[in-house]
Amino acid sequence: MTTENTALLTDQYELTMVSAALRHPMAHRQCTFEVFARRLPDGRRYGVVAGTGRILDELARFRFGPDELASVSRFLDDDTVEWLREYRFSGDIDGYREGELYFPGSPILTVRAGFAEGVLLETLILSILNHDSAIASAAARMVSAAGSRPIIEMGSRRTHERAAVAGARAAYLAGVAATSNLEAARTYGVPSAGTAAHAFTLGFTGPDGPDEKAAFAAQIEALGIGTTLLVDTYDITRGVRNAIEVAGPELGGVRIDSGDLGVLARQVRDQLDDLGAPNTKIVVSGDLDEYAIASLRAEPVDTYGVGTSLVTGSGAPTAGMVYKLVEVGGLPVAKRSSHKESKGGAKTAIRAARSTGTIVEEIVYRATDDAPSTRGLDARPLQIPLVRGGDPVDGLPTLDEGRAHLADALVSLPWEGLGLSHGDPAVPTRYLLGEDRDV
Repeated sequence: MTTENTALLTDQYELTMVSAALRHPMAHRQCTFEVFARRLPDGRRYGVVAGTGRILDELARFRFGPDELASVSRFLDDDTVEWLREYRFSGDIDGYREGELYFPGSPILTVRAGFAEGVLLETLILSILNHDSAIASAAARMVSAAGSRPIIEMGSRRTHERAAVAGARAAYLAGVAATSNLEAARTYGVPSAGTAAHAFTLGFTGPDGPDEKAAFAAQIEALGIGTTLLVDTYDITRGVRNAIEVAGPELGGVRIDSGDLGVLARQVRDQLDDLGAPNTKIVVSGDLDEYAIASLRAEPVDTYGVGTSLVTGSGAPTAGMVYKLVEVGGLPVAKRSSHKESKGGAKTAIRAARSTGTIVEEIVYRATDDAPSTRGLDARPLQIPLVRGGDPVDGLPTLDEGRAHLADALVSLPWEGLGLSHGDPAVPTRYLLGEDRDV
């Protein structure tokens, strides 16, 4: 994990707002900022909160050292630069835990601090939550589509090198079994996996032509009989035959990375069985998304490898979260712009479920009010304390605990909420907010 300061992972206008605010008492007025999504991405029935743990890591390093101050001093006045020199977030943060489901209007994160302290965190918080929640939401759909079959995340080559690490973490939170990214394994303890690419097989080409058997033999010598051999570099039928001839019937697995995966998986399964290798597993990869995974559920596939559709915007559209000022000095404030409105006042939420565990609704209400009645349904508060006085609270859920929480939460969705078809959010949101006031 990097130890460098993170204060410049922000937008310039955050600092120019601080500069202007510091000329007035309002800079230090107690404010409440709230993170929420006005709507879910098109076609999505739920979202998954991810990145909270990373926010807390980055918050501890949100400092303006000499290099950062030198960079911002070109457009900031001296008084603002001196204020930034001493900047330490000293406020409180509550929010949904990692692995929690969210819906439109869910108060995912609540930041309480002086205006200048709190507004400075907007870009950092949103960049983490929007990215990680988008990946986790996409991965959760893929995991649901795969059923009990594991998924390996292998999208590092399709995204920014640092986004690849965060993406692997978010995918693991959502239930993906392993990642190909070694930095994610080192930093976050995500299980890692990987064997060989087509280049390895192609490398065993000499004057007499390709030697696929030699490639397989070298891989087995290095990685053992339990490895997975990539069998579609040339002819897939010959590749499977060569794999079993070299490895024997106890070969761990074969991987198919191209073609009509459903048809090929059936052919390869029949061939492996005929060759006396019924326990050799079949791994498929190649631009898989949740729809492709769902279409393969009836096929003899044991493991899926996913990449592009998980870590890019096409497969993981932005979560669309915003960071809005909702309270100033105890007074609710609300943005009224058409299609970009907000609901004023500090809020919290509970989720109501039947005794069977199936979620019925989410209820958002004023943080100063008592929890509303749920008419005999079981109710669970959704926000937990995350930061007090600028420091993370003790005993926050770990990444693995968030992973387990999400697995339970997905089971609690109404059955139609787990479908891949378009529709309304799986759980409706009810607001009990009284009257907003413009300030």
